[in-house]
Amino acid sequence: MKVAVMGAGSIGGYFGGMLARDGHDVTLIARGDHLDAIRSDGLRMQTEAGDFVVSCSATDDPAGVGPVELALLTTKTYHNADAVPSMAPMVGPDTAVLCLQNGIDSYQPLLDAFPDATVLPGAAYIEASRTGPGAVRQSGHVVRIVTGPVRGADPSHGQRAAEICAAFQAAGVPAEASDDIAVTLWTKFLFIATMAGTTSLAREYINDLLPRPEWRKIILGCMEEIERAGRASGVELAPDIVADTINYIEAGGAAMRSSMHADLTAGRPMELETLNGAVVRAGVSAGVPTPINDVIYAALKPYAAGNPV
Repeated sequence: MKVAVMGAGSIGGYFGGMLARDGHDVTLIARGDHLDAIRSDGLRMQTEAGDFVVSCSATDDPAGVGPVELALLTTKTYHNADAVPSMAPMVGPDTAVLCLQNGIDSYQPLLDAFPDATVLPGAAYIEASRTGPGAVRQSGHVVRIVTGPVRGADPSHGQRAAEICAAFQAAGVPAEASDDIAVTLWTKFLFIATMAGTTSLAREYINDLLPRPEWRKIILGCMEEIERAGRASGVELAPDIVADTINYIEAGGAAMRSSMHADLTAGRPMELETLNGAVVRAGVSAGVPTPINDVIYAALKPYAAGNPV
């Protein structure tokens, strides 16, 4: 299968590298010293299953790749205004575009840009980082992709999702095709938007916040707002989703903070619009009040473009 990865950083590099290792024709879209290192020395991967080097194509010019069978979008969502149009030369009528970004509506620009392609929203569960130019590290024992067609899509999109999941599985990446990807996206979103918003607002880890009654109330309220917005949007979330999410956080034990918290403290751009901003928009659309997320969004918006704190 011919594959392109738009955004070959930590997550994109890992998934693209695993497909390349299994024999797929993978091109990584990268830039700078990361691109130079991949071209000269291959993609160096450190994983829980072992360390290895993958040889694959890499470029900073998507126009030179041509149409592919599978295009992964793994950039940060605030790059979409540039990333999505630049994917156009790689997307043909037979291309499946898999969006593995955070959020509940991050795939929407792909639907708008490529109405004839098979656009598949997805959720990636992985802890990964770039450890240097041309080097990616995957940590922990949770690696998983869930994807599926948008509601109302042609039935063939579901078959494409199943085929793509089979390719990932053969490459050693657990993957699952879902009949209702909206439930998957909102379930992950409830966790990450709450953790991102509260830890960024407090500048602390969520495990340190939960034992404090005043912060526990805010964290629970944030989750409950997202749950209500999801249900009002027609998403059939699990009955105990809030309690289950709290239990998951507390069972983890280790300090947990979001990438948005890390970006905030480093003065980098944040995915605020994708996370708590999306809660606010969903609430307005569904007629559900979201006062806690309104405050989080308003307090963090001045830093969304990357102002140091």
